[in-house]
Amino acid sequence: MPTKEVWAVGGGKGGVGKSFLTGNLGIALAQKGYSVVMADMDLGGANLHTCLGINNPEKGLSDFVNREMTTIEDILIPTPINGVRLISGAQDGLDIANPRHAQKLRILKAIQNIDVDYVLLDLGAGTAFNTIDFFLSANSQIIVVVPEPTSIENAYRFIKSAFYRKIRHSSPSSRIRTLVDQVMNRNNQYGIRTPRELLEYLKQQDEEVAEFIDRQANEFRPRLILNQVRSANDIKIGFAMDNACVKYFGIHIDFAGYVEHDEIVWKSVLQRKPVLMNAPDSIVAKRISMICNNLIQNRQLKPQMYYKNP
Repeated sequence: MPTKEVWAVGGGKGGVGKSFLTGNLGIALAQKGYSVVMADMDLGGANLHTCLGINNPEKGLSDFVNREMTTIEDILIPTPINGVRLISGAQDGLDIANPRHAQKLRILKAIQNIDVDYVLLDLGAGTAFNTIDFFLSANSQIIVVVPEPTSIENAYRFIKSAFYRKIRHSSPSSRIRTLVDQVMNRNNQYGIRTPRELLEYLKQQDEEVAEFIDRQANEFRPRLILNQVRSANDIKIGFAMDNACVKYFGIHIDFAGYVEHDEIVWKSVLQRKPVLMNAPDSIVAKRISMICNNLIQNRQLKPQMYYKNP
């Protein structure tokens, strides 16, 4: 495997379990013998430390951004889990919620240079540019969705925004960047409403642009995790979302797995103990371990796995 893998856990909506899954996926990796750093990038709303059972971290990301600590290693906090360290945002003030461009680049560069097997980024909700940029910086881009209309709608919006921003930032052509800026407005003069329509329009420009667009579509393949699943019909949402992304966006998403709705999760949160530590034999813990394996091995959940016990 590469020297280091960065996983970004995001999604369009708050309250879907991003921090819960980030924390437990990090523990699953550590249990496989990997060294892990979890970074709470929910700037202004950090709570990953709580999921890991850590009270009032004394240092955090703002200490690095404001240069009170020289290196990002200086702000790494030990956790109760062997092999896992934390970059906390718990004590960060409002000034860190929207870092300037230079600050963001410094954070991204520092994260890439951490000497560890895996870095997991726990992102905030919404489609702010900083959130999207942290998402796009990762090797594996993970989207967490619950089987509810608002969560699904926000996930599509997140995917669309991320894909547009990827095209814009990767393009060598100012013409393409300008066009992407324009089509972000649904009332644009080109009548373009979906990323797929944008891709088809751009491919008509010339062969070089068509090759660039195909490459961007192939490179952008987020992984999907469904959380709080209650039925086999809920699980089908994962496959339906992939079909919808192909139809409207011209891209695939990989359905990496699902986690059932279970009281054990609620109890774990109240007790401030990760499920993989508090209830390692539970179905939820086993599901998360399976998802972790799928993410490591770049596998997709198969349709015939509907609600089959691990």
